[in-house]
Amino acid sequence: MKNATLTVAILIMALFTFAPLKAQVSFGDATKFNDGWLFKLTDDSTIVKPTFEDKDWRKLMLPHDWSIEGQLSPSLASCTGYLPGGIGWYRKHFTITDNAARHYIYFEGVYNRSEVYLNGHLLGKRPNGYVSFLYDLTPYLKEGDNVLAVRVDHSRYADSRWYTGSGIYRDVWLVSAPETHFAQWGVGWHAASLTDRQAVVAVDMEVQKHQANAEKLEVTATLYDADGKQVAGRRTSIAGAKQGITKASLSLKVNNPRRWDLDSPYLYTLKTELLSNGKRIDGSETKVGLRTLNFDHNKGFALNGKWMKVKGVCLHHDAGVLGAVVPEEVWHRRLVNLKEIGVNAIRMSHNPQAPVVYNLCDKLGLLIMDEVSDEWEFPKRKWVKGWNVGEPSFDGTADFFEEWIERDVTDMVRRDRNHPSIFLWSIGNEVDYPNDPYSHPILDGSTISQPMFGGYKKDAPDAMRIGMIAKRLSACVRAVDTSRPTTGAWAGVVMSNQTAYADAIDVVGYNYTEDRYDEDHATYPKRVIYGSETRSDIDAWYAVKNKEFIFGQFIWTGTDYLGESGRWPSRGLYTGLLDFGSFPKPRGYFRASLWSEKPTTYIGTYPKHGHLSVDAWDIWNYEPGQEIRVVCYTNASQARLLLDGKEVGSMKPYDEKTGIIYWDIPYQAGELRAEGCDKDGNVLSSYIIKTSGRAYALRVSADRTTLSKDRATAHLTVEVVDENGTIVKLGDNEITCTIEGPARLLGLEGSNNSDMSDYTDNRHRVYHGRLLAYIQTTGAEGVVRVKFTSPLLQGVEITLNN
Repeated sequence: MKNATLTVAILIMALFTFAPLKAQVSFGDATKFNDGWLFKLTDDSTIVKPTFEDKDWRKLMLPHDWSIEGQLSPSLASCTGYLPGGIGWYRKHFTITDNAARHYIYFEGVYNRSEVYLNGHLLGKRPNGYVSFLYDLTPYLKEGDNVLAVRVDHSRYADSRWYTGSGIYRDVWLVSAPETHFAQWGVGWHAASLTDRQAVVAVDMEVQKHQANAEKLEVTATLYDADGKQVAGRRTSIAGAKQGITKASLSLKVNNPRRWDLDSPYLYTLKTELLSNGKRIDGSETKVGLRTLNFDHNKGFALNGKWMKVKGVCLHHDAGVLGAVVPEEVWHRRLVNLKEIGVNAIRMSHNPQAPVVYNLCDKLGLLIMDEVSDEWEFPKRKWVKGWNVGEPSFDGTADFFEEWIERDVTDMVRRDRNHPSIFLWSIGNEVDYPNDPYSHPILDGSTISQPMFGGYKKDAPDAMRIGMIAKRLSACVRAVDTSRPTTGAWAGVVMSNQTAYADAIDVVGYNYTEDRYDEDHATYPKRVIYGSETRSDIDAWYAVKNKEFIFGQFIWTGTDYLGESGRWPSRGLYTGLLDFGSFPKPRGYFRASLWSEKPTTYIGTYPKHGHLSVDAWDIWNYEPGQEIRVVCYTNASQARLLLDGKEVGSMKPYDEKTGIIYWDIPYQAGELRAEGCDKDGNVLSSYIIKTSGRAYALRVSADRTTLSKDRATAHLTVEVVDENGTIVKLGDNEITCTIEGPARLLGLEGSNNSDMSDYTDNRHRVYHGRLLAYIQTTGAEGVVRVKFTSPLLQGVEITLNN
């Protein structure tokens, strides 16, 4: 391994430009191929035929997730959020209008077990629902009408421990290219050396030649700074006669380089060109972020030589009501809100995610732990009646593991290696969960206090197999990239310590095993350890903060997500720092008090009881005189509480043990204000909650009111307020949304985990007095008017322009 306040967040979103992204294929001319598809939830072998009659099929635009369009039902599986799967077919009629020699189709992701046909010919199958893949259309294209048919088999819908979605749920691209072009994901770079005076950027290129001829081939690599000024460039010749893949390498020297960092994610642009007999025939662009990575068994992790703590969260890929189809603007808002509360790293749980997420992390300054899978050669338990309830299902990805895993790992690394945000490659998550499926005699050891695992099961798969597989998969990573370490997220640390797993990877992740940190650091002093998945309580953080050799943690989880649900009614897992709509929850504000470098204060309340909560909502409506506990999450050294300007809670110091300051006071209506102060009593930050009256009207705000006509997405926040404009946080009114103009409603998200009502219509109840509406333009120009109404309340309208 080589060295390698929300107001502010809204402002960042307003200034951020969402430029059209090109497919990450490294060659050709890529254009989105999302329009004009036909869909039907059915299965029929004759659908592959070009002459199949499809005029009655549903017309739609990709990306598309048919599961989120289904009805929540207690008869379905809890693991994937009580939503259906099935088998679906997509068809698209198209005509090639350019003169390119070759054409390809590139899918960013299809869940899952896809088969792609062109004019009746099978182009290929890809069972993994998260990897990106490309097929050559050229041999089967014809003049005039061509027909693509894609079969998606998610009939084994309870095949994951979380919501996956179903269908072609990411972008599709048509790629036009010459006979000789750069290979798929064939351009890569890494910083061979980096100092403040000079950087050496190594550029590796692969050229694919479909016909042998005597053309003279050259490749160029040119680096530009953020202002578009050239800072380095080289050209070299390559062997050009033979058919197949040819490799070339160049080194670029950059004087006085700017570094990519979390606070200043500076990006260069690398332009590569392929020349035939002096004429440009292909080219690509990719972003370059120069930084160094250092991992040390005693000191932890350093970015650009600065030792730091990784403050990470795990993220699944859905967005509540939107399912698996998540627009760039939604991802951007989510990531900005996470960074605002102090998050500096994202774990892709537990699979490669959409390319747009990596691009955003590059631009925003967030580290990424990229991960390939949650399951290896044997299936895990998938709970269908609630988490750990009843008899599990055992569908999954294990049936295609042996055939596809090495290619899946390789493709993940090849696709994503150019992102400076990535600092770890994970070859698996919790594949070592004891007795699910592997077992080892150590589980019967007298020092092992793990009764939930049930002891050694001699008939279960031998855990020693884990180490052998880990060596294979790590070798796949290193064959492509040695500039970053490999890792794996361990669930059974005691068991995996008996295997070769630790020797196969560079950095070892511990899931929920903070009690092993000190012992294993002493036993394996050269091991680099971190919390790959942890609880969000303060003790799990102190296990990182107070131990220099533990470089960070990834909390489960950054946002609430669909699936891995409890007993009905439960849409998903509700442990997120942000809710389904990416608003900070109380525990998100608590995390900000531990992680944020900006002054922060929050107060929440609940009727007085014995324990302190990090899940206290900011509500100030109770019975007069009722004894109420007011909890304050702050990073100030002390805080006080005022009601209508009068002190009702005396100045109290920050409690290092709990991270919470609290006061027990009798309820009285008014404005309650907490002030976080320095040791001299100066106010650093504050938070206000108010008593609300009866619900009177709706209020709406938008993160942007001027949108591109080309399917831009706006977030509209609808609030129930009283006559004075105070949010009625106890409100649960039903809201109806109607739209006039060239836009559509993607969904209404209340963020209530137990609300199992219909999410496919234009009506929904607010939760804590708030609702989020996703509005997307449809491609035409014109004014968009969005109206929100509710019985007995004054409605509201907002205008969006493009």
